[in-house]
Amino acid sequence: MATRSADPKGVQGTPPIDAVSLAIIEQLQEDGRRPYAAIGKAVGLSEAAVRQRVQKLQDQGVMQIVAVTDPLTVGFRRQAMVGINVDGDLDPVADALTAMDEVEYVVVTAGSFDLLIEIVCEDDDHLLATINKRIRTLPGVRSTESFVYLKLRKQTYTWGTR
Repeated sequence: MATRSADPKGVQGTPPIDAVSLAIIEQLQEDGRRPYAAIGKAVGLSEAAVRQRVQKLQDQGVMQIVAVTDPLTVGFRRQAMVGINVDGDLDPVADALTAMDEVEYVVVTAGSFDLLIEIVCEDDDHLLATINKRIRTLPGVRSTESFVYLKLRKQTYTWGTR
């Protein structure tokens, strides 16, 4: 069972999450296929109550339940983190990047870059075309810096709810 409570005000307009929901999230981060009955036993709820809470957390956008793969094993040979500097409003650039299939992750940052994105491509040609012909040509993009992944050493989504 989670020992801390969530932010009482919630984040980005989402309602606060209680300790039981946090514990459910931790159970699913350990094993996204764990049966609701087993989760219920661990957190002190019925299977039906867990099912309802999971659905509510998904509906609120708090969590997703997905299969996570190593991109190399499913045909995507090139990944990169790209730092982007923008002139003017960040939102239109972030929205355009979010709409690109190759872009898996978009973050507005403070520091050397305005945006950080992670892109997953089939090969170097695909990576070059994505950066050169699609990202750098977006209105407002001033510059990019690419950090090509040579080897994926760790990728987890089991940080719990700390």
